[in-house]
Amino acid sequence: MRLNLFWKLGFAFFALLIAVLLPVDYYAERNLRLDYERAGFDELSAIARIALASPPPASALTTPSRSPSPALRDWVSRMAASNVRITVITADGLVLADSQSDPQTMENHAGRPEIRDALAKGEGQSVRHSVTINRDLLYYAARYSVPGASPVVLRFATPLGTVNEEVWAFRRRLWLSSLIMLIVTGTVSLLISRSFSRRVERLQSFSRRVAEGDFRPIEADRSGDALEALAASLNDSAAHLDRAIRTLTEERNLSSAILGSMVEGVAVVNSSERLVFANEGFAEILELGVPPQAGSSLVETVRQTELIEAARSVLQGAPRVEAEIVTGTLRQHFFAATVASVKATEDSGAVIVLHDITDLRKLERVRRDFVANVSHEFKTPLTAIQGFAETLLAGAMDDPQNRIRFLQIILDHSRRLARLTDDLLELSRMDADRVDLELDRLSVSQFVQSCIEITQRSAAEKNLRVSVNLKTSLPDIAADRRRLPEVLQNLLDNAVQYTPSGGRITVSASSDGDEVEFTVSDTGIGIPKVDQPRIFERFYRVDVARSREVGGTGLGLSIAKHLVEAHGGRIWVESEVGQGSQFHFTVPVFQAQHAASRPAR
Repeated sequence: MRLNLFWKLGFAFFALLIAVLLPVDYYAERNLRLDYERAGFDELSAIARIALASPPPASALTTPSRSPSPALRDWVSRMAASNVRITVITADGLVLADSQSDPQTMENHAGRPEIRDALAKGEGQSVRHSVTINRDLLYYAARYSVPGASPVVLRFATPLGTVNEEVWAFRRRLWLSSLIMLIVTGTVSLLISRSFSRRVERLQSFSRRVAEGDFRPIEADRSGDALEALAASLNDSAAHLDRAIRTLTEERNLSSAILGSMVEGVAVVNSSERLVFANEGFAEILELGVPPQAGSSLVETVRQTELIEAARSVLQGAPRVEAEIVTGTLRQHFFAATVASVKATEDSGAVIVLHDITDLRKLERVRRDFVANVSHEFKTPLTAIQGFAETLLAGAMDDPQNRIRFLQIILDHSRRLARLTDDLLELSRMDADRVDLELDRLSVSQFVQSCIEITQRSAAEKNLRVSVNLKTSLPDIAADRRRLPEVLQNLLDNAVQYTPSGGRITVSASSDGDEVEFTVSDTGIGIPKVDQPRIFERFYRVDVARSREVGGTGLGLSIAKHLVEAHGGRIWVESEVGQGSQFHFTVPVFQAQHAASRPAR
C-alpha cells in the first residue's frame, strides 16, 4: 500500500530523531562510563601511592608462602579499610595475600593483563570479571621493588557495580529525557508534516480539478513560503489555461457549427488515407447513412474512384485537384469535388469539399431542352404556315376547296403559336414573381363542380366516366377564383387526353384541418418512374407524338405547379405504367388573415 505524504514525512522525522538520539545516548553513556572508570582508576592510583608510601614489611615479601605472614595480613587489612580489594602478587604470579579471599584458593595471576603491565611498565589497569569473587572489578596494579628480592605487584580493585549503578541511573534519566524529547519533537513534526501534507493535498486536488476542467482558483493560505508561491503560480496557470480552452472551445464550436450546417460535404484525410473528420453533408452526399468514424479508411468508406484518385494526387504533392463525381442511377446527383493540400502538423493531409451542382446541371439541361423545345415547337407551326401560304401564293388560292382547307390549317397553327406564346409569357411572369392572386373564400364543391362541367363534354366524346368523391363538411379554401381552376382543369384535360375510351376519371378531396388535398385519378396509360420527377418541367413530354397529336404545348403542368406553389400548396404525382395516374395538389384552408391580405403574389 502506498504511503501518503503525511506518513512519509512523519516516518522521516521519527527516523531522523531516532537516528540522532541513539548515537547521542550511546556516546553520552559511553563517555559517562569512561569518566566513572577514569575516576575509579584515579582513586585506586591514589590509594596505590599511599600504599607504596608505606609498603608492607620487606621480610613478609621475601619469604613466599601460600599463607601470608601476620605482618603482611595486618598491612593488607589496614589498606583494605578504604573499601578496596588489595592483592599482593609475586613476579611469578603467586598470590601472597588478598583482602577478600584466601590466597591458597586463588589461582596463579601471572596471566592477568594488569599484572603483566605492572611488571613490564610499573603499573597496569583493566576492567574485567573476577573469577574469584564473581564480580566485575576495576583493577589497578603497581610494581613494588623489594630490596634484595624480586619485585612484587600490589593490585587494588574496586567493584564495578557502583559504576554500573551510576551509569544505569544516568541511562534512565537520559532515556526518559530522550523519550520526552522524541514525543515532543515527534508531535511537533507530525503537526508540521500534517499541515504540509494537507497543503500539498490541496494543491494535488486543485491540479486534479484543473485536469477535469474545473478551473476555479485555490484559496491562498498566506504562509509566505514556496507552497504559497506554487499555489499562486498554479492559479495563474489555471486562469491562462481556462482562457485558452474557452477560446479553443469557442473556435471549435464555431468551426463545428459552420461545418455541420454546411450543405457541402467536408472531409479531412491524413497522409495514411484515413479520415480525420467528416461532416453530415459528406455522409449524405455519398449516402453513407451516418458520418464515418475518425480513422476510417478512405478506400473502404468512399466508393467513388475519381474522388479517391484526386485525394491521392494531393497527398502525393499536388496542391489542388478538382473533379466531378456522379452518384445515383435513376436519380443522378452531380457534385464538384475540390481536394486541396493542408499541412496542420508535420504530416500532410488533404481537405475534400463536395459541392452539389445537381441543380446547375439540371438548369443547364433544362436550358438546352428549353431552347431545343421552343425552337422545335415554333418551327413546326411556322413551317406549316409558311408552306401552306406559299402553296396558296403558288396558285392554290384559285382552288376554292383546297383554299379553305389550307387557310384553316394556317389558322390552327397560328392559334397554336398564340397559345404557346401566352403560356411562355405566363411562365415568364411566374418566374419573375409577378403572379397576382386575389385570394378569397372558395367552396370546394363549387370549385370542383365548375371544372367537372367543362370536362364532361370532352369526356363524353371519348366514352369516359367522370365521378366526384368529396368528403362531407370540407372547409373552404383560400384561392383565386380565376387562376386555381386552371390547375384542376389542366389535370382533368390531361386525364381525358391520356385515358383510353371506356376509362374512368375520379376527382376527390380531403382535409387535415390546415389544407385541402385534391386528387385527380384516371385509368390511363400511366407514367414511367424515371419520367415522374421531370413531368413538371417545361416542354417535357412522356409521349411526344401523342402530346402533339392532342395539341398540347408541354407547359400545362409547369404552369399548374407554379400556380399551386403561389397559393402556398404542393403538387405531386403517383403513377404506374398501364395502371393509371393520380395527381395530387393541396390548397390552404381559408383563414382570417387571408381576408386581411387579399392581393397576393
